[in-house]
Amino acid sequence: MKLKPLADRVVLKPIEAEETTASGIVLPGHEKEKPQQAEILEVGPGGIIDGKEIKMQVKKGQKVIYSKYSGTEVELDDKSKVIIVKQSDILAVIEK
Repeated sequence: MKLKPLADRVVLKPIEAEETTASGIVLPGHEKEKPQQAEILEVGPGGIIDGKEIKMQVKKGQKVIYSKYSGTEVELDDKSKVIIVKQSDILAVIEK
């Protein structure tokens, strides 16, 4: 299944959080938080939304940080999970 987001929506693939910290401490399963970093898989076209022109500022392939409880989780055919969020739910682009 291929998703093509509409308007100002973005399809994200969450990046799994590390199970150990940088200092080597292993985190138990219940201590892990929902990941907030993701890779952009698809970007909608933008357009006029509620009378305002929305230009898409993110691109496919970028890594981003998004709001913790935003978006809608969708399970694809291959059992992988993606999240569909509005562009405004993306807080930052991760640059290296």
